[in-house]
Amino acid sequence: MASTNELKNGMVLNIDGQLWSVVEFQHVKPGKGPAFVRTKLKAVLSGKVVDKTFNAGIKVETANVDRRDMQYLYQEGKDFVFMDKDTYDQLYVSADTVGNAANYMLEGTDALVATHDGAPLYVELPAAVELVIKYTEPGLQGDRSTGGTKPATLETDHEIQVPLFLTTGEKVKVDTRDGSYLGRVSS
Repeated sequence: MASTNELKNGMVLNIDGQLWSVVEFQHVKPGKGPAFVRTKLKAVLSGKVVDKTFNAGIKVETANVDRRDMQYLYQEGKDFVFMDKDTYDQLYVSADTVGNAANYMLEGTDALVATHDGAPLYVELPAAVELVIKYTEPGLQGDRSTGGTKPATLETDHEIQVPLFLTTGEKVKVDTRDGSYLGRVSS
């Protein structure tokens, strides 16, 4: 249990049996009436964001969320297998829990895996990863200066948009949050 005066960004609350992460909070002391805390909460499992207001000083139930650095090992059926880097314990995480992170993970990729009472909640990758373009159409000679884009398939079989001058086999930096091309990586 924690008081609403102790809320911090990233803290996970257990409200009506659901886990909510505090995205932002603001203590408000109006000129008239009691103080309150205005929060923006994100559902840990669904990602839904809601605004919720608490009276100042009331107790809210906190959830114990364990965030660990893990390494992605391999995919077994629909599950992704991660290994704790400290204890070497393996954790099976469902494809639904991994979500879009699967588009940017290769075997050996480091990730942050959050669990609550042993159940995986989400997988968080670094903001950017470096991947090799497995296939892309060659750019046309006259198109190089137009700043256009073309589809490229990464080594994870995920498709992103890249500039026309890139070719198959080049390594690129990709934003894991929205899948955007960030730049070419020189060897």
